[in-house]
Amino acid sequence: MKTLLLLRHAKSSWGQPELADHNRPLNKRGKSDAPLVGKLLRKQGLVPERIISSTAQRAQDTARLVAEACGYEGEVELRQELYLSDTTCYMDILHNLPDKLDCVLLVGHNPDLQELLGMLADYDEPFPTAALAQIELPISRWQDLSEGTDGFLKNVWRPREL
Repeated sequence: MKTLLLLRHAKSSWGQPELADHNRPLNKRGKSDAPLVGKLLRKQGLVPERIISSTAQRAQDTARLVAEACGYEGEVELRQELYLSDTTCYMDILHNLPDKLDCVLLVGHNPDLQELLGMLADYDEPFPTAALAQIELPISRWQDLSEGTDGFLKNVWRPREL
C-alpha cells in the first residue's frame, strides 16, 4: 500500500501584475494556510518521505512552508514539468519513484491535480488552493500505478476547515 498526498499550492498574489505567472509568490492567506497544512500532516502522522513540487514560485513556497511545519527533513524536489502539465506528467513522476517510499507529497496546480484525483480516486468536487488529498493506493510498487488503479480517497482537507 502506498500513500499519495496531493496538495494544490496555497493562495498566490496578483499584486505584481508585471510578474510572469511562474514567478507569482504567495499572498498573506497563502503564507498562513501552508503551515496549517504542514501541522495537519504532522498531527495525522503523514509526514511524507519525499516532497516533489512544481518550480512555480507559489508551489515552491507552499512546499517549503509545509515541509518546515510538518518536520520534513529532506530536500524539496523541484520539477519543472509539474508546471503547466497534465496527469500523464504526474503519473510519469510517480512511476519513477523508488519503491522504498511509502508516502509521497506532490505540490502542484489545477486542473492537473483535480484531474489526477478524479482518475485515481473518483473525486469530482472543487479542489481549492491549499487543499490536501490523501489517497491510499493498492500497489506495492510505484511502477504498478496506472489510470485504472482504484485508489481510496481517505481524506480531503481544505484550509478553511483547518
